[in-house]
Amino acid sequence: MPRRMTPTAEGTHQALKNTAYESIVISWLMQDGWQVFTPVLDNGHQTDILISDGPNYHRIQVKTVEASGERHPIVNRWTDSHVNVVVAFARNSNWGYVMPAFTEPKRALNSPGHYKFEQTKNDFLRAFHQLD
Repeated sequence: MPRRMTPTAEGTHQALKNTAYESIVISWLMQDGWQVFTPVLDNGHQTDILISDGPNYHRIQVKTVEASGERHPIVNRWTDSHVNVVVAFARNSNWGYVMPAFTEPKRALNSPGHYKFEQTKNDFLRAFHQLD
């Protein structure tokens, strides 16, 4: 049985975990019928995932937070970008929020217009489809 025997650097380990959350969202959106694209490098554009239904494109930023509860503030790190949707996962739990990108410096996860989901495909898609 394969077993990893080498240590992973802390920064690398966090990058791997963040990428895993992006991969989950990609999988769920593909199963919903979206065309999904991933930028080679999103530095400066804050776009982790680009989706299309054919004529329309939407930019998605995926964030993870150590949330102490649903009122946990999420910091806007996509200012001056064209991100449309933010997906935030609570790393220390099994839920997250889907929200339209906002312009203020930070907002609570459970702000009006933000939709909570349990970390399952069906619950995520239910929340995602509620976005205006």
